[in-house]
Amino acid sequence: MVAAKAGVSRATVSRVVNGSPKVSPDVVAAVQQAIEALNYVPNRAARSLASKRTQAIALIVPESAARVFDDPFFATIVQGVALALAETEYTLTMVIESEVDPDKTRRFLLGGNVDGALIVSHHTGDHSFAQLRSLPLVFGGRPLDPDEATGYTVDVDNEFGASQATRHLIERGCRRIATIAGPQDMPPGVDRLRGFTSVAVDAGLDVDLVEFGDFTPAGGAEAMRRLLERDPSIDGLFAANDQMAMGAISALAEAGRAVPDDVAVVGYDDDRYAATAVPALTTVRQPSTEMGAEMARKLVRLIDGQDVESSTILPTELVVRQSG
Repeated sequence: MVAAKAGVSRATVSRVVNGSPKVSPDVVAAVQQAIEALNYVPNRAARSLASKRTQAIALIVPESAARVFDDPFFATIVQGVALALAETEYTLTMVIESEVDPDKTRRFLLGGNVDGALIVSHHTGDHSFAQLRSLPLVFGGRPLDPDEATGYTVDVDNEFGASQATRHLIERGCRRIATIAGPQDMPPGVDRLRGFTSVAVDAGLDVDLVEFGDFTPAGGAEAMRRLLERDPSIDGLFAANDQMAMGAISALAEAGRAVPDDVAVVGYDDDRYAATAVPALTTVRQPSTEMGAEMARKLVRLIDGQDVESSTILPTELVVRQSG
């Protein structure tokens, strides 16, 4: 019907729909007018058979569903991916990896359902995805094990961000500084602890007050209680994300310690927790939306066979508010 209305062959319509550069602009315009007039929607399945492309991309999150939908980090990553893909013909499929059957995700990826995949929030061992050499992959964050490197990553400068936070606490006069570090099977947890430690050591401070959390408010509160039991004289805290910073602030309030008068607190992310904190949270802003967008753009270029830089590092920014 489209071919007849545009006065061209079916093969020409196919070339226009698939974006072939071998069609003149006037013919493209005629076909597009016919498509609009007839409300024609190309058959994606048929196009996939012809082009060997699904025009679909998977976003893989190796976390529990409860964690994914509660953590604003994932929401901003998805927003960035969606904004970038809106300018393309690709659709997005989100896959929350099953804890019961983790191989289910790999079977899905190898089943010809998508043209490539984005993988975020990976822990040590999740880079078994890197074994899927036949499928274009982009990881959000570097691998902990260099032997498991995929070759294509988008990350933020976590170590530098943590050093910004720690240096800020030192410059405001804090001398007994503690940190609540993230999980050490995740690159952000490792890098942010390294940034804290490096700056504190260079300043001649002790770095013995380290506790670990799970990037949740409850984990931050429990870690802060342990720190206060070890040393009630803590006057500064760097928490490796805003959720743990909020938990720490609640634990400090329970202990009768005022923020920032008794203990200055700096978080990391600048997410909705920072925006609603009382007092307003000083934190390190990471460009999570841009991270998702850059992951998507990099993957599309990979699928299209373009040259792509193996690693992209995005900058962080210290945002000073009332907590520290």
